Amino acid sequence: MIGASAPTVGSAVPMPGASERLALPDGEGALYRRAFPMADCARLFAALREEIAWRQQVITIYGRAIPSPRLSSWHGDPEAIYSYSGLRLEPAPWTPTLRIVRERAEALAATRFNSVLLNLYRDGQDSMGWHSDDEPELGRNPVIASASFGAGRRFLMQHKKRRLRVEWRLEDGDVLVLGGPTQHCWRHHVPKMRQPTGARINLTFRAIRVRQLASSCSDKG
Repeated sequence: MIGASAPTVGSAVPMPGASERLALPDGEGALYRRAFPMADCARLFAALREEIAWRQQVITIYGRAIPSPRLSSWHGDPEAIYSYSGLRLEPAPWTPTLRIVRERAEALAATRFNSVLLNLYRDGQDSMGWHSDDEPELGRNPVIASASFGAGRRFLMQHKKRRLRVEWRLEDGDVLVLGGPTQHCWRHHVPKMRQPTGARINLTFRAIRVRQLASSCSDKG
């Protein structure tokens, strides 16, 4: 379960400015606004952009190989191998900056994460298509914590079997935590923007597990 408030892990991890439990039928979620002090966000963004070996992956969508519309990188514990969209990702090591962000994400989600997928949206033309993070190695009901730094971007969610759609704008320093059956019953999406916008770095922390049975809401059966 994702709580409305999160446990602390010591004085080095301040509590967020505000939190909001999300109303998601067939899902669980909480949005923590300003989970990182604003004075630290620019420093974390600059460190991540500099120290991460960003790559433009070639992904497979509906049988077609296309360049990913963003830059990305996969980091984690040595055994945290992850596969999606035709990619098999072996993790690069944790960096000091990633450990700092992971500590905060674990405190908010009350979950231990062994991996993180980083995405760099260079401008408003970089995007993320509709998808769910429901690969078998994430387990039946994965908890995922998503931290954002840099320019704010729209984040849309759509139920797979009901006419439901929700939207938030994720800003610098926000952390979104999703759990329960959310990934099996909802898709999410970061659309392109018409107006000029700055760069954004998003980190989605995950716990890689062994293969488990799919949820009844899954569309990948």
